[in-house]
Amino acid sequence: MEKVKKDGCIAVLYSPGFGAGWSSWNNNDKEWLLFNPEIVAAVESGDRKKAEEIAERLGKELNGENDYTCVLGADGLEIAWIREGEAFEITEYDGNESYNIISQGQYKTA
Repeated sequence: MEKVKKDGCIAVLYSPGFGAGWSSWNNNDKEWLLFNPEIVAAVESGDRKKAEEIAERLGKELNGENDYTCVLGADGLEIAWIREGEAFEITEYDGNESYNIISQGQYKTA
């Protein structure tokens, strides 16, 4: 999967703010929503409507005409620059996405 890299970090798309999650409201097979260079470029330019249109188009191209890709979180899209190779997770509550760097968390193991 192609990703945008800058200064040793990878651009990761997420949607903070309540409403709809960007990647969290879609199936795991839509990981491209996290990294797509076209969408990253649209967000960097401030054109979130274009980001939404790109995601809708790619959803149909990659997953088929009858597959739904939720793009409701496009208006709040942000970019997190995460060090290349770093494990992270996207969490969501009521549409409000956040990201956690696994190595920086205080995770418990059963």
